[in-house]
Amino acid sequence: MKLSPREAEGYFAKPNADKAGLLIYGADPMRVALKRQQVLAALLGPGAEEEMRLTRISGTDLRSDPARLLDAVKAVGFFPGPRAVFVEDATDVAASAILATLEDWDHGDAQVIVTAGQLKPSSKIRKAFEANPAVFAVGIYDDPPSRAEVERILKQAGLQNIPRDSMSAISELALALSPGDFTQTVEKLSLYKRGDLTIEDIEACAPRSTEAALDDVLNVVAEGRAQEIGPLIRRLQAQGTNGVTLCIGATRHFRTLYACASDPGGATQGIGKLRPPVYGKRRDLILRQAQGWGAQKLQTALTVLTDTDLSLRSAGQTAPAMALVERAMIRLAMLARSG
Repeated sequence: MKLSPREAEGYFAKPNADKAGLLIYGADPMRVALKRQQVLAALLGPGAEEEMRLTRISGTDLRSDPARLLDAVKAVGFFPGPRAVFVEDATDVAASAILATLEDWDHGDAQVIVTAGQLKPSSKIRKAFEANPAVFAVGIYDDPPSRAEVERILKQAGLQNIPRDSMSAISELALALSPGDFTQTVEKLSLYKRGDLTIEDIEACAPRSTEAALDDVLNVVAEGRAQEIGPLIRRLQAQGTNGVTLCIGATRHFRTLYACASDPGGATQGIGKLRPPVYGKRRDLILRQAQGWGAQKLQTALTVLTDTDLSLRSAGQTAPAMALVERAMIRLAMLARSG
């Protein structure tokens, strides 16, 4: 039986112990693995590994020993409690063994939990699970996590009663990070924070990335610290960032500043209209930069960046791209310090 994404979220939290099993498939192995961990924990409870109530079998092993799965499903456990057999990375090579096991499955047998990569609608395993009312099939896609899913991960880590602005920042982080990185960040937060979870806690625990290094450069430029630009650009180059990417990032940053500074109600009112909204230290930083530059100087900065972007994309361009961008960054830093 096929489960919709909304139905699947509820099933992962509270799986049906009377069913024969579940197929979880998707292109992202980490997303699939996280869902598999969730459903096994909910199905078997604590201590399943130690009590040998969970058996792991690789999908490739079933090719040479197809009876292994049925034997594991029918085996009587030494410890009481629900049991499961987890078949990892299954392909249609293992289809005959899995299908035969499902046909012979009876109440009291171990549940069959199967994970697989992206399966086509014509896949034997997928068709069998979707057509059989005794089992379920769930496709995991690269969709952003729902609010309920984010709250579940937070609750699992012991983070509750989170302030509104911190929750908004966490939701943005969930959209920006991969599922594995987000889960690790939440676990780190649960160990790090003291008292109410603050924006500063989140910023301290969020992983540093190329985007963070780019922000460092742009903040240095916007604050007029020209002498720090060179080393930071070298670091970006070492991370694989090219001149065009840096120029695009700078243009985006200065457009944000201009949107704040040019608002009829002033920068303070303008920053409140930004979408997506900004919080914490980043909000204070953008507000200070927008007020320090003013709309007129920001227009000049955007002109410099537009000219640099055109030069980078010109067919007759011969100078190194990053050198052109670095020169533009220094010009902007000097502009920031001018009266």
